[in-house]
Amino acid sequence: MPTMDDAAHLLEMPDDDYMNGEQLAFFRRRLLQERALVEERLQEVRLRMSARERSSDDLDQAAQEEELQLQLRQADRETRLLGNIASALKRVETGEYGYCEETGVPIGLPRLLHRPTARLCLEAKQRQEQREHHFARTRK
Repeated sequence: MPTMDDAAHLLEMPDDDYMNGEQLAFFRRRLLQERALVEERLQEVRLRMSARERSSDDLDQAAQEEELQLQLRQADRETRLLGNIASALKRVETGEYGYCEETGVPIGLPRLLHRPTARLCLEAKQRQEQREHHFARTRK
């Protein structure tokens, strides 16, 4: 299980040794750990959804429907995160992990430590968010 000491050790490594075997092994362990936690949370959501009881009271039914919608959104987020983790693990195996899918430049250890499923460097992510924001504004 990766620790903060492991992360600090990675940050001390020289930039020209980016995504060496030790770093890839660290992120692989971290992604596998994250996948296990997400799978647990998703299983809990599924159990809560299947264990809900129907009420004949209209107010109770409305509250239950709202709770169900929240659980469905959580399950959707967790399922998408599992896909992102699987994709990141595949990139670890192919040696593409840690490099921006848009520009090919290193994403950087600090960003990957914060978001190990990151596919884009910070600059590319900012451009993507600006495009999305612009597109959302033009659709209104």
